[in-house]
Amino acid sequence: MTSSFDFAPLFPAGLPAPSARWTGLAKYSFVGGNNDSEQVPLEGLIEATNLALQREGRSLATYGLAHGPQGYLPLREFLVTKLKRDAGIACTVDDLLIVSGSLQALDLVNNTLLARGDTVIVEQESYQGALTRLARLGVNVVGIPLDKDGMRMDVLAATLADLRSRGIRPKYIYTIPTVQNPTGSIMPESRRAELLLLSAEYGVPVFEDDCYADLVWSGQRPPAIYAMSPNGGVIHIGSFSKSIAPALRVGFIVAPWDVMSRMLALKTDAGSGALEQMVLATYCKPHFSTHVPALTKALRTKLDTLMEALNEQFGTAAEFEEPKGGIFLWVKLPDQVDTLKLYQAALAAGVSINPGPEWSTNKGHSSSRLRLCFASPSHQQIREGVAVLAEVCRREFGVPARSANVEKQA
Repeated sequence: MTSSFDFAPLFPAGLPAPSARWTGLAKYSFVGGNNDSEQVPLEGLIEATNLALQREGRSLATYGLAHGPQGYLPLREFLVTKLKRDAGIACTVDDLLIVSGSLQALDLVNNTLLARGDTVIVEQESYQGALTRLARLGVNVVGIPLDKDGMRMDVLAATLADLRSRGIRPKYIYTIPTVQNPTGSIMPESRRAELLLLSAEYGVPVFEDDCYADLVWSGQRPPAIYAMSPNGGVIHIGSFSKSIAPALRVGFIVAPWDVMSRMLALKTDAGSGALEQMVLATYCKPHFSTHVPALTKALRTKLDTLMEALNEQFGTAAEFEEPKGGIFLWVKLPDQVDTLKLYQAALAAGVSINPGPEWSTNKGHSSSRLRLCFASPSHQQIREGVAVLAEVCRREFGVPARSANVEKQA
């Protein structure tokens, strides 16, 4: 017998809209930050799990493994070494907080710094999870357009000057500078230096989201903005979701103690999952530096397959800049295509896409854009899914007018 009790009158004002029931992934899924299942280092993780549990499994009886609220010490020690080597960040284990994925990092930073009515600056195209959180908090979001090198500093400078003239000091400048989500750009070192100068001039900290920074095709990345900052005005977050596995839910924050101590007071979950931290520390120390190049090589081949499939099925109707790494391709279709409507029609045909307006502060600019995740589907699924997407798009919007396939058969 189903419950007839009505909870609705008890819900407080301001709750998010209810979630829909989970109905499974689409046959051709190009959504989310899911990764390549074939590249999850399964054997290594099994071995690491056995080693970690044999060595110190009894410590699971103590909250935080008796390593304190900032996380498992060997994992923080690994991160100190990794961040120095890869991102140029000189930090200690005391500068690091292990969190339950970068989404918890976003929540902790926001809850530490933001109040309703505050203003923040973000990239015009940005991570949907960051944008939806800011909307829920009642924060004023100012989007700065991007070019091939990331956030435009000329527009940022003008925006900061305008806000100052109106007596507004933004709480932070949020940027994904290394493999930007969704555009895939990398901000050059010179532009990072400009950003830090503006940050110092206007007294606005930089919030650097480095979640995709391990997945650079060339293997070479600029130093983190945190590493370049002379005055400590940067909060840096990262994750193991894209380099190892998203379902593990392990991320981290690097921040000065005056703000870290406030975030710690807000992290009321009695610690992020300990077993995940133990396994990652045990696996990553010997294997991370060889695993990631193999992963990026596999991802790069999937990107090539996706770009080939788009060129074949959409021709010149699909425009895109080749990303410099990561797991996403940001695609521009002709202006008459409404990707929010395309999303619904494609889903009915078994193809899921991320419509552009959900990833942008400028809904008009992004109305004909979409984000495609190429990491999760197989090469065959990528080809088949793009073909179905092209059929749906042609039926709904007359785009592309004629596919390459049809011409070949003529």
